[in-house]
Amino acid sequence: MSAAIGRSYPAAARLGHTVMRRVVVSGLGVVAPNGVGKDAFWDACREGRSGVGEIKSFDSTNYPVRVAGEVKDFDVTPFVPAEHRKSIKVMSRPTRFAVGAAALAAKDAGLDLATHDPERIGVVMGTGVVPVDMGELTPALVESADENGKLQIDRLGKHAPDVLYPMWMLKYLPNMVAAHVSLALGAQGPNSTITTACVAGTQAIGEAFRLIARGDADVMFAGGADSRIDPLLLLAYTRLGTLGKTEGRRPEEVSRPFDRTRDGFVMGEGAGVLVLEDYERAKARGAQIYAEVCGFGSSFDAYSLLKPDPEARGAARAIESALREAGINRDEVNYVNAHGTSTRLNDQMETVAVKRVFGEHARRLPMSSIKSMIGHLIGAAGAVEAVALSMSLSQGTVPPTINLFERDPDCDLDYVPNTARDVPVRTAVSTSFGFGGQNGALVMRRLVA
Repeated sequence: MSAAIGRSYPAAARLGHTVMRRVVVSGLGVVAPNGVGKDAFWDACREGRSGVGEIKSFDSTNYPVRVAGEVKDFDVTPFVPAEHRKSIKVMSRPTRFAVGAAALAAKDAGLDLATHDPERIGVVMGTGVVPVDMGELTPALVESADENGKLQIDRLGKHAPDVLYPMWMLKYLPNMVAAHVSLALGAQGPNSTITTACVAGTQAIGEAFRLIARGDADVMFAGGADSRIDPLLLLAYTRLGTLGKTEGRRPEEVSRPFDRTRDGFVMGEGAGVLVLEDYERAKARGAQIYAEVCGFGSSFDAYSLLKPDPEARGAARAIESALREAGINRDEVNYVNAHGTSTRLNDQMETVAVKRVFGEHARRLPMSSIKSMIGHLIGAAGAVEAVALSMSLSQGTVPPTINLFERDPDCDLDYVPNTARDVPVRTAVSTSFGFGGQNGALVMRRLVA
């Protein structure tokens, strides 16, 4: 365990010797499998209601995995300014979720963007692989096949232009998520895209926090959006052995973080966006403030592309780094918003990481995973979880880890099983860990004026 943890670091020492601006969360927007909008989503999380169900977006009858956390009946049109609605045609599914979540966050923050300097408002979004809609390509592929049904590349160039509209490629570029959000908001400040797998949403919030803290922006829309409930991608994840088995279980019972019988995660989709704002600015306009973002940490395992380091050294370093930047002692933390994927190795590693960082204090820390209710949103996971954490800090309630009935002897901390708990959350850590060895952590706390 790092000797650095356990000491306090003065706020003025963050990010070097410059006195940094305080950064608060003044708006929340979410599009999730168990609810669209902050209130519907939070009510479902608090009540332990799952958004996981049978896959409806394609026929999964013959698939080894037939459940997912799908967003139902979402229409982005009301969230797109009339002058930009032609762009909906080139919005991918995750982009539509992101634009909706960002608009909901702006409304929740009470921001009239037309009255603010657009060059001081930015966007950072986490995302990942954007599945190609094969239905758009099917006519060209069929016409380009020989008599045996084998694709002939030399014919594809002849037929593809007939079915691909000129801006087709823009639908599948990862940076289009942040681009469309900025276009819809009229935000002309810093704009970037984070693609660090399951850490992307958390890292996007961390990077946006630093932009405001340094004075490079006044307001940032930060979060993540992803959608991988796609026939080919689900097969790919199944072949990796990462998805939970569905036989013999109801769909809402498949995701079971930290439970002894867990056997993999459930794929989810959606978006979460936080409005981050300079504290003095938010206070001056009378904004509702959910929480303060205090620190961000990241690291890399350099251990395995698929398996987390069982000693959790990289995960612990990310948490330690976030605490150090926040200037917060480990004993001040009283909740962990867990990554909690429902995979055997990841849940064990996260338990080791929390023990490594917090020592005996880990036994007193409630930690829970909302992936039990929405599945794993990959690039959006950390952002949607940060929305939930913001609500926990403002409401004094932590959501449960549902489907946790059989204790795993290797997962022996307090995971808030099955029922939400009233906890006066003062300071919390939110964790994210991803394929390849990516690690990220945020420190957030209830606002202290």
